Amino acid sequence: MLSYPLLSTSLCSSLSPSPESGSSSQSHLKATKNLFLLPFIAMKDRPPSSYGDVYIPPHHRLRSVVTVPPRHSSSASPIDSKLGDSQTAGLKPKASNLPYLQARQQEQKQRQRQQQQYVSAYDDGVSEDGSDREYETPCQPGTSPCANIDEWKQKLAMLLLDGGRQELVSREKKDRRDFEQIAALASRMGLHSHAYAKVVVFSKLPLPNYRFDLDDKRPQREVNLNTYLLKRVDAYLGEYLSQKSRTKDKCPEDSFSRSSSSGSIATDEGLFEQPEPLAATKTVMEKIFRRRSSQLLDQQKSWQESPEGSRMLEFRRTLPAYKEKDAILTAISQNQVVIVSGETGCGKTTQIPQFILESQIDMASGAACSIICTQPRRISAMSVSERVAYERGEKLGESVGYKVRLEGMRGRDTRLLFCTTGILLRRLLVDRDLKGVTHVIVDEIHERGMNEDFLLIILKDLLPRRPELRLILMSATLDAELFSSYFDGAPIIRIPGFTYPVRTHFLENILERTGYRLTPYNQIDDYGQEKMWKTSKQAPRKRKSQIASVVVDALRAADFKEYSPQTRESLSCWNPDCIGFNLIEFLLSHICENERPGAVLVFMTGWDDISSLKEKLLAHPVLGDPAHVLLLACHGTMASSEQRLIFEEPEDGVRKIVLATNIAETSITINDVVYVIDCGKAKETSYDALNNTPCLLPSWISKVSAQQRRGRAGRVQPGECYHLYPRCVYGAFAEHQLPEILRTPLQSLCLQIKSLKLGSISEFLFRALQSPELLAVQNAIEYLKIIGALDENENLTILGCYLTMLPMEPKLGKMLILGAILNCLDPVLTIVAGLSVRDPFLTPLDKKDLAEAAKSQFSHDHSDHLALVRAYEGWKDAERDLAGYEYCWKNFLSAQSMKAIDSLRKEFFSLLKDTGLIDGNISNCNAFAHDEHLIRAVICHGLYPGICSIVHTERSFSLKTMEDGQVLLYSNSANARESKIPYPWLIFNEKIKVNSVFLRDSTAISDSILLLFGGFISRGDADGHLKMLGGYLEFFLKPAVAEMYQTLRKELDELIQIKVS
Repeated sequence: MLSYPLLSTSLCSSLSPSPESGSSSQSHLKATKNLFLLPFIAMKDRPPSSYGDVYIPPHHRLRSVVTVPPRHSSSASPIDSKLGDSQTAGLKPKASNLPYLQARQQEQKQRQRQQQQYVSAYDDGVSEDGSDREYETPCQPGTSPCANIDEWKQKLAMLLLDGGRQELVSREKKDRRDFEQIAALASRMGLHSHAYAKVVVFSKLPLPNYRFDLDDKRPQREVNLNTYLLKRVDAYLGEYLSQKSRTKDKCPEDSFSRSSSSGSIATDEGLFEQPEPLAATKTVMEKIFRRRSSQLLDQQKSWQESPEGSRMLEFRRTLPAYKEKDAILTAISQNQVVIVSGETGCGKTTQIPQFILESQIDMASGAACSIICTQPRRISAMSVSERVAYERGEKLGESVGYKVRLEGMRGRDTRLLFCTTGILLRRLLVDRDLKGVTHVIVDEIHERGMNEDFLLIILKDLLPRRPELRLILMSATLDAELFSSYFDGAPIIRIPGFTYPVRTHFLENILERTGYRLTPYNQIDDYGQEKMWKTSKQAPRKRKSQIASVVVDALRAADFKEYSPQTRESLSCWNPDCIGFNLIEFLLSHICENERPGAVLVFMTGWDDISSLKEKLLAHPVLGDPAHVLLLACHGTMASSEQRLIFEEPEDGVRKIVLATNIAETSITINDVVYVIDCGKAKETSYDALNNTPCLLPSWISKVSAQQRRGRAGRVQPGECYHLYPRCVYGAFAEHQLPEILRTPLQSLCLQIKSLKLGSISEFLFRALQSPELLAVQNAIEYLKIIGALDENENLTILGCYLTMLPMEPKLGKMLILGAILNCLDPVLTIVAGLSVRDPFLTPLDKKDLAEAAKSQFSHDHSDHLALVRAYEGWKDAERDLAGYEYCWKNFLSAQSMKAIDSLRKEFFSLLKDTGLIDGNISNCNAFAHDEHLIRAVICHGLYPGICSIVHTERSFSLKTMEDGQVLLYSNSANARESKIPYPWLIFNEKIKVNSVFLRDSTAISDSILLLFGGFISRGDADGHLKMLGGYLEFFLKPAVAEMYQTLRKELDELIQIKVS
């Protein structure tokens, strides 16, 4: 009997570009198995997009969000033949007079203006549209550019008057020749323009860098299958359909669903709530609470009266926050929301949670008290909880605990829990009213992380349902009035800071004081595997980079006359794009040799900078000597045990140097820090909604961040801060950083909104303190529809419900679910865990060739994901022989990343068991775990629509995506070293714009894998013509073969739907 779990991978392997490896004498069971796992993966009857059956790219989607009022005509005519059918209803937010909404509206207008004027920092490389742009020579004799300009003046005027048209498209050579003049004219008339390959466009709305609908070279594939394979597939498909029909006749409709109810998803929020206790139970609980409250009161008094407790209390009384204790507690008792603005060093993070806990214990209600204090980072939650437990004379895990991902320490009697914001959001999934919680403290709210802004909206909605719940918002630097307005005039308590004096040195002071000389050649940063890019970046540029353009006016207006000629000459050579590794090395050496004892905290932009600078410093005769210098790193992806090392004081005579990102700006205090070196930059992700592309560019920090960094040097003693930029540049900084919700893709956030049943996504986000632009929201919703997480009405599908239960990106959750269904879970667990941590493959600057050779032994089949699987399996074998570190050292792998992957695999496996998708029997989940063709198909299913076409040339190949045109591979990709890839497609995990658009973590796939495991397939204009992604991907097949693919795909979708139902 042909059973549905044996749908297999023969079609994947047979349709791959390599020759058929299997023999025709395979057993019938093996062949049967090898047919059907493939026809198996999109959701049943996946609803069409809200835009119909056609995928609408962001630049067309913008037309559904932004409407242009007609000037003379009230009738709406089509924009043009290609765009007229893509109109949808726009989002129409309601007006408001509240100050926070006015601020949001002004911020949104400012972002739109900046986006229209945006000039990439790295535009001098691949052309923006990624295609072979045709540059015209100056006009030939006899032509009349003036006449053409006059003609366009009339055309553009007519466009403005025509309310039904959005753009004009021209393929005329004379228009491309005169494009700059016409574009200048259009700009003066308030229009946008862009020159694509052999096409120029003038539009009422912003235009993206690439338009696939204007690209004549978009992917078109003719798919041919050999007759033998077609006969095999047809026979197996016929047998499967016959068995399916017979089974359906014999068994009820739900015969294929799991018998266990453990896998069902509780969609009724009432199922998550605890039943009300009976009256008798209430009486017993009250007695237990009274007894436990009395015990807590006795313990607290005993500690406070002890010699150690008395000394600790005396120390706490010296903190500015303690002087405001009564005012804070009074405000909390009288108001549901209180905002605390405390300057650096006031003690608010450690003291205010204690004030609340101590007051509740003193009132004999300690056992009923439950305080949750969120921190933006795990290291903050852990270090603050340790400090508070120490100040209370307890072991961590008694009345004070913490919970972060993969780690936690809390007990039955824990009353004060420090956790990351994500942990509280996960709790809200199953406990929407936070039953039993008495106080929620949201710390470091000024950082405006996406989770924090999201949490504020939820808590604002929750407060009316929980009038007894108290919310306290805290920050070192806070736009207090904005938050007070958001929470209907909540009271503000300001606590003065307590910091020792910090002497500030800007770049001009550093150069003058030390005599260091800047040249055009000593500012080039050795940037690890990106060294060549960094070096080439120093060449003369046609345009200034984004980071330089921000400060160019400030530098031009600066007056350095009071400084020496040598200093002025150095400042004239200063390159804002560089971090200044050589200057940092010089300053560190100067501090070690000439300044008083004390640790040094160096703020860098990211892990690449940290690791590269650390390599450079270790080669220095003084800074690399462990007898004199302890060199440490601090980054968010590091293991907790490694992060804790930064708090330990070194031996006498040894100076500690900590290289950190902005993780060290707030919350954590390294007690022995006396010196701070601030590069003034942070590597920040921004999101270009129009091109639907994340951008990872260094950017200047805000004035608030610079002040925070400076304050790190004065927490426990007088200090010094070295800013590696002039004072005039600091004056040009923005006051605050842009909130994360305004500069990142929103897919995961939108999924959380639906999982919490918060209504319409766009309406909910409009209630944010500063809401994201509408096109970004539309992009996220469209993506979730494409992957099958939302239906056409923006409701969660069954797949979407499962995805909300998995704390990872939706695409990775989808991959994990399919791996469980298709019984190839083990390698998929490794891939998903590996994509959730830092890349384990290392590329040291001086051993790049050896590192690439080491990676190549794992990556011989054009897949970064399968290389990761092999590397992990080898590490696991080595770990059993207690040789894990040696294995990592030999193969240039990060032992830290390998351990993180191992931990995440266990967590994800446990989560899958909780959802009911697997029964816990590992062997059942991995029957086909060694079938690499099947794994490749599962990767495609998860990462779609991250698809890239491979355009082969005589000697190499180029890559093209739907929204970016030409793209590149990151240098550490296994596929980047290949001159040929014998596949037509690459599926990739993420793309990001640096100087060009780069793809990370790719796997080559065949046409069949894409057709069967990709997204929605639509019929083309002729028999045998299939299309995906709204026509960007086109396939031409024999009609019978096209019909077979569609049948296989339909069966696959139905089968997956059955398995998850």
